[in-house]
Amino acid sequence: MDYSLHTRIRAGDPQAFRELFHDHARLVHRHAVRVTGDWAIAEDIVSLTFLEAWRLRTKLRDEGDSPRPWLMGIAVNVLRNTTRAARRHQRALQRLPAKEAVPDFADELVGRITDADQLAAAQRALKKLNRSEREVFTLCVWSGLGYAEAATALGIPLGTVRSRLSRARARLSKLAEEELRNRREPPSRHGQVQGGRTSAARSHESYKEGSE
Repeated sequence: MDYSLHTRIRAGDPQAFRELFHDHARLVHRHAVRVTGDWAIAEDIVSLTFLEAWRLRTKLRDEGDSPRPWLMGIAVNVLRNTTRAARRHQRALQRLPAKEAVPDFADELVGRITDADQLAAAQRALKKLNRSEREVFTLCVWSGLGYAEAATALGIPLGTVRSRLSRARARLSKLAEEELRNRREPPSRHGQVQGGRTSAARSHESYKEGSE
């Protein structure tokens, strides 16, 4: 097994880090976009992940064919910290007086709105999972890591990855079925029908009184 790239990364070789970034930056960005739902935050996650990778480069071990699991493990930790900070920030904003929001669409790209809606719907379902199941699901299903890679990234046994992913899929399947049922059920028109009948009855009574 040729671990020359791993050796060069540990040694702080700039070219090795350029190769690491070129090969995996898009993977980290896609994963961050799906987890956070925010393209700008995802770009920050990429930067922070590779800065952490540089800081922790000596901890990269000669295991596996690729440094991808090690890098994605760093990305998961960066996302955890960023999510905590975002929650604190949101709670602080909620304590401030309300003000009128002015939307700014200057940086929107064609097609992004639909993608954002779909991503938001997926995130609503994922938020109903616990964090451990959510992390396994996003790594294995959304970012395409194998079971062994996800286990390495998260620092958990292979069997735990399998069991968590199985639970996550079962719960998401149930949530999807509930969502479909809710969409298929037409809104109740009971009040409108009653109102229509009442109006018709009143009109009929008024007509009778006028005729008498």
